[in-house]
Amino acid sequence: MSEKFQVQKSPFIVPTEDHKYIAEHFGRATDGNEDLSIAHMIAPAGWSEPFQTPEFEEYTMVIKGKKQCIVNDKTLILKAGESIKIDSNVRVQYSNPFDEPCEYVSVCTPAFSMEKVNRED
Repeated sequence: MSEKFQVQKSPFIVPTEDHKYIAEHFGRATDGNEDLSIAHMIAPAGWSEPFQTPEFEEYTMVIKGKKQCIVNDKTLILKAGESIKIDSNVRVQYSNPFDEPCEYVSVCTPAFSMEKVNRED
């Protein structure tokens, strides 16, 4: 009888140039899952990324610190214990303009991919 669960002990650490820590526990890079990705992230103080219009829904739950989200020109600040769902094909920018790191979990459906994130230059 095969097991009906999978324990992830070795998430894929995504190489980054912006000092953001990304550990994908399930998704394309770890187990080939195209439907869902789950990642543990730590955005350093002062971090930001370009605006993007992803072709996937993204759920974010902040564990520590604060994270800024600009969604269709509306600025939101998530604090520890808060979460947000952003629908697919919505223009968004994520950043941490604060003085402390922000630790959070991100879930994307379908799974995150650079081909579907549609980052602006």
